[in-house]
Amino acid sequence: MFEKKFIGITVLITAVVLMGGIFAVSSSNNGDISSQATMSADAKATAEETSHDWGEIGLNDGDVEKVFKISNVGSDTLKLSNVTTSCMCTTAQLILGDKTSPVFGMHSKSSYVFEVPPGQTAELKVIFDPAFHGPSGVGPINRQINVTTNDASSPDLNFILIAMVRK
Repeated sequence: MFEKKFIGITVLITAVVLMGGIFAVSSSNNGDISSQATMSADAKATAEETSHDWGEIGLNDGDVEKVFKISNVGSDTLKLSNVTTSCMCTTAQLILGDKTSPVFGMHSKSSYVFEVPPGQTAELKVIFDPAFHGPSGVGPINRQINVTTNDASSPDLNFILIAMVRK
């Protein structure tokens, strides 16, 4: 009799713990900017350019880099988050003065928020490793970098990089 009550209580406690875990996961941050930064009509993100063609690059010539500029032309702080790349061969990092974000990649989900004060310009440094995929990585490449902002009129910035990787 005592064993049946003990098993019943154990099952009940396990169910409560599992349901609590499911609730915690479902209500946690799933990459939604609203949980990281409130949208602002006064933060204004602009990018001088959003695409770049490296042209022809050698498979074994080493990494190539491109720096995009993201300016805050608004009157409120611009908040940049959820930086992701479309491939593991590509990384991205935000820089403003002596402030540097972590390095982001394809699978980096982060709650990190990078702030750009009004009137200032941050850099988005992108590095592509042409040798990452080995000899099967020869040919045309197309990589994207996505950045979420708190700019209500431009909540997502997308940057595109292309090249022809040769042996």
